[in-house]
Amino acid sequence: MMLGDVSEDTSKRGRTKILADIGNSMVKLAVLSGVRQGMPCLKDRFNLNSHDFNCEGFENWLMTVAPVSAEFYVASVYEAAAACLETSISAISATRNLSVQKQRVLFSHLPIEVTTEHPEHVGIDRLAAATAASRLAIPSHGAIVIDCGTAVSVDLVSPDGQFLGGAILPGPSLLSRMLADGTSLLPEVLSFGEALPAMPGRSTNSAIVAGIGFGLRGAVCRLVAEARRKIDAEVDVFLTGGWRAAVRGEILSVQEFPDLVLSGIGIAAIEISGL
Repeated sequence: MMLGDVSEDTSKRGRTKILADIGNSMVKLAVLSGVRQGMPCLKDRFNLNSHDFNCEGFENWLMTVAPVSAEFYVASVYEAAAACLETSISAISATRNLSVQKQRVLFSHLPIEVTTEHPEHVGIDRLAAATAASRLAIPSHGAIVIDCGTAVSVDLVSPDGQFLGGAILPGPSLLSRMLADGTSLLPEVLSFGEALPAMPGRSTNSAIVAGIGFGLRGAVCRLVAEARRKIDAEVDVFLTGGWRAAVRGEILSVQEFPDLVLSGIGIAAIEISGL
């Protein structure tokens, strides 16, 4: 079925289609409500902590958006959280008489050519974001995808829609934890704001915040510059991830899409279901 230019309410076509982006810190959920110009339309978003599920909150949300039947499309980079989600879904299905189907989203479900050495080993979140970016980019443009999450990735998509690979580095929380684990005196800093940190840092904590804050901003800027050179064509730059606000002012002409990974999962759901 060709993707149309009009939005269509998928709930009228059977099961409520629910997208699940299971990351290392958060589980992000949304209902696929239709398709517009080849892109999924999302509504009724709901987030869970990947390490501490609020099962009651999830059950209330699920029964509100899908009181009769649901079809889950799950993309995961954290299998322990995926197992918790699937266990919760099964328990709710049994106790609330909810008809449920579950579909794991794999790289083969995404309409993007992956030219890395081992396509099956690339994180499904990176591929989903790249798939969505390739749809959003201007025709004949390449795409650069910056995902600022638990880990930071800067990925490249060629003008003809090939996923070329990219770079991965630790996010601020991981860097802080590594400093604390690898030294005897440095503390783990738990809070990093969106604003530029103070420089010089006048305490150990503020010095760590300055080092990580400016270091990550500089790393992302350099990686984007290298990516532009490698693509050697006009590019559109897309920004997503939980701490994206910290770098949004550092990159020229960046387009911010909080739901980029969920949108890629939605594209896979459209491909799988024939919507």
